[in-house]
Amino acid sequence: MRLGAWGAGCSAGLPVPAAVALAAGGRTEELEELVDQVLRSPRTHGADPVTRVRLADVLLAADRPDGAEQILATTSSATPGWAAARARSHWYHGRMRQAVAVLGGSARERAVRERLGSELRAMEGWIPTLQTPGAPYRPVADRVLFVLTNSLPHTGSGYAQRSHSLMLAVRDCGWDPEAVTRLGWPVQTGVLQAADRDEVDGIRYHRLLAPRLLPGFDRRLQQNAEELLALVLERRPAVLHTTTHWVNAVVVRAVAEAVGIPWVYEVRGQLADTWASTRGTAALSSVRYRLFTAREADAVRSADAVVTLAETMRARVAADGVDPDRIVLSPNAVGGAFLDPSGDAAQARRSLGLDPDAEYVGTVSSVVPYEGLDDLVRAVALLTASRPRLRLLVAGDGTALPGLRRLADELGIGDRVDLLGRVDRSLAPTCHRALDVFCVPRKDTTVTRSVTPMKPLEAMASARAVLVSDLPALREIVRDGETGVLVPAEDPEAWAEALDAVLTDGARRRALGADARAWVLAERTWAANARRYVQMYAEITSGHAAGDRAEPYTGR
Repeated sequence: MRLGAWGAGCSAGLPVPAAVALAAGGRTEELEELVDQVLRSPRTHGADPVTRVRLADVLLAADRPDGAEQILATTSSATPGWAAARARSHWYHGRMRQAVAVLGGSARERAVRERLGSELRAMEGWIPTLQTPGAPYRPVADRVLFVLTNSLPHTGSGYAQRSHSLMLAVRDCGWDPEAVTRLGWPVQTGVLQAADRDEVDGIRYHRLLAPRLLPGFDRRLQQNAEELLALVLERRPAVLHTTTHWVNAVVVRAVAEAVGIPWVYEVRGQLADTWASTRGTAALSSVRYRLFTAREADAVRSADAVVTLAETMRARVAADGVDPDRIVLSPNAVGGAFLDPSGDAAQARRSLGLDPDAEYVGTVSSVVPYEGLDDLVRAVALLTASRPRLRLLVAGDGTALPGLRRLADELGIGDRVDLLGRVDRSLAPTCHRALDVFCVPRKDTTVTRSVTPMKPLEAMASARAVLVSDLPALREIVRDGETGVLVPAEDPEAWAEALDAVLTDGARRRALGADARAWVLAERTWAANARRYVQMYAEITSGHAAGDRAEPYTGR
């Protein structure tokens, strides 16, 4: 592959800016070629020791740790910035204690050491300490405060949508839900003019916007707990309900214990496994992985009630020492516009500026590597000769999007692929209805085997034929040949064959969509989940109302 302008930048003595530009564009193959060129010809390309260290940092940021390790191993440890780069490499691989130990020379290194050390202390078991309020705490009956990582209206993530949908449904069941997001959010993510409160569909979202965030991971968690306690004393909820991961849990647990109310921990993912999935099997034995999973296990064991999304995740939580009968299943579900009768595909396509007469397969999803959309692109490429009207539609954004575009061009189907990028949440139902077949070609990873996504349920509610990778978490929502089709993961040929069969047989495709919609409306609605929640809330608050810590919730 030719480096073109990037190679010229490298030759001009600017390898680091060129490398940064390639990394930002997701052009990792060219990045690796540039770095290799620099290292092979250091005099020509300005690869002095400091430049080498900076290139190692770029490679780490681009998830190319092997190259970074190679550079650091062949560069003098006396080079300015080397220790910090080595610490970042250790940290990337989960070698947290080694990362802290390698730092300490200059004032800058000591500052980095304290920052990393503060996170290590928290991972090793540190907890916030709060004073019990002087006056008796008197909660508002049937008020629940959701303590969230992020929320509407400042992000449309699946996490935020699930939280909002659940709160609307809980409200319909007679409870009074409010929410609060983590300390400093959303200002820390660039929403500089954020207010301290938003209201969406009548749901109140509070923000913890301290004038100054304290330095250090543990000190900031302490600050988060103190700010949350102040809000709890103002709003007086009867229950605190938080979600993955353990950082939320330690803050909420401290506040709940300070005021004497129950708290719920909702496991929405296995984030330690998500982190390890990008780093290879060695990460599973790293200090970070062991400490992270230990903190998660402590969270589920100490909560008054535990919620999770799927049977596979229930089994994982049970393995942490929680009685399976204590674990409430609250699967991803649908509501709102997805409950309305499905609209016409051609009309949906026209509204999106697409060809109304084409055949469309695709997805509405985050475009990240584990979603396996590269396999879907390859499958479509195998069918273009026999299906001249076939097109691929992808609505969503993410780190894998640039590579997806390049792959489509390399396979000669760039003109057959519509990549819409991020779309407004209000357009999601239209994107679903524009498709003939909705695809979930997830890779086979620890995470995808245990976590069930929301998007296929929305497609099923839209009466679309759904094809999914044959993975345990997806088998929970798709009965092969009845509500969808299971396809071997990471097998473009099998995907091409399955797509061809469903596209060819229109009657079967419509029957798959109709049966999928009927199942979702019967089994997977937010209203059904909310009924489980309010039953759980009622039971755990009754124990606290009697003056004792509630017994663990035992309902399903």
